[in-house]
Amino acid sequence: MIHPGKTIGVLGGGQLGRMFAHAAERLGYRVHVYEPEPNGPAGEVSATETNRAYTDIDALTAFARSVDVVTYEFENIPAEPLWKIENLVPLHPHSSVLEVCQNRMREKNWLRKNDFPHVPFAEVEATDDLAAAIRRVGLPCVVKTADFGYDGKGQVKVSDETSIATAVAAFAKQRCVIEKFIDFKCELSVLVARSSTGEVKVFPVAENIHTKHILDFSIVPARISDAVRSDAEKLGLAIAEKLNLVGLLAIELFLTDRGGILVNELAPRPHNSGHWTLDACVTSQFEQHVRAVCGLPLGDVSVVSPVVMVNILGDAWKWDNGYLADEPNWAAILAEPRAKLHLYGKKEPRIGRKMGHFTVTAATADAALEAARALKARL
Repeated sequence: MIHPGKTIGVLGGGQLGRMFAHAAERLGYRVHVYEPEPNGPAGEVSATETNRAYTDIDALTAFARSVDVVTYEFENIPAEPLWKIENLVPLHPHSSVLEVCQNRMREKNWLRKNDFPHVPFAEVEATDDLAAAIRRVGLPCVVKTADFGYDGKGQVKVSDETSIATAVAAFAKQRCVIEKFIDFKCELSVLVARSSTGEVKVFPVAENIHTKHILDFSIVPARISDAVRSDAEKLGLAIAEKLNLVGLLAIELFLTDRGGILVNELAPRPHNSGHWTLDACVTSQFEQHVRAVCGLPLGDVSVVSPVVMVNILGDAWKWDNGYLADEPNWAAILAEPRAKLHLYGKKEPRIGRKMGHFTVTAATADAALEAARALKARL
């Protein structure tokens, strides 16, 4: 067990690292952030920040020796340099988990190898005929880069000959995954925490609504049957156990029109769809991640109230001919007693960039969603 008062190292300096640092500090830990770019959201609230490349072995080694445990807040970190620091300090989740989850091709193959329900897919190497592979999978489908994709980046839906040509041009000489397009009732996610002691806790299933491939609303409790809820939780537990996870794992799911569940993606860290836990759960996902990687007893995951989380993107800022004209109407959210505003401290709003989120609690999930939509419209 790594007791409060020790130092946790975090690879990555974004908003997830920022909220993790807040949770760690409340438990009495110091946080040392390792992030290539200075002045990021996490570095602003951490005790120490190192700004060096992830491939700088000397800097990584010094970082590892200055902390008692290391975790990460996003997947786009080269796994190879982490092999060295694992010999110096505990790394949670393990680099093998990162390697699986940071590459769509490896992730899909891992799911298939271990008999977890997944979206049908085909692999395309950089030298393969992408158009021919798309036609073999069939239309409609989704073409995704194997590496470095999130929030809709690195993917395109293909539904006709014109979009085949677009995909071929966009993904020329890249390794890709082609997924069969799935008609689904809704998108779900489940967060699983697993401690170094083997203790596990599953957060309540969230129902997610995406707009332009970016999460827009997360609704808890999800408006699904008890049977689907149970299946999602059991699936999350099974995946976490198979990965030998230590830390937090988010599993994104499709609920198909026939009532089945398919795994879409895995993320070995706190997740955007878990931000509701900050205001409507006994233990937030960030505190739970601290507890898991440090070997502390895991916290209670009971829901305090039905809740909806809404992402705030750079689109909410007012623009005039490409120039920033005005900030969003924060007063609209701050005046609502059952709403909570969370901003990430990012200096520059951009279209599609996550700048913050807010949550709204209510007596029912539907009432929370109605209130959340109304507040978003007033931003």
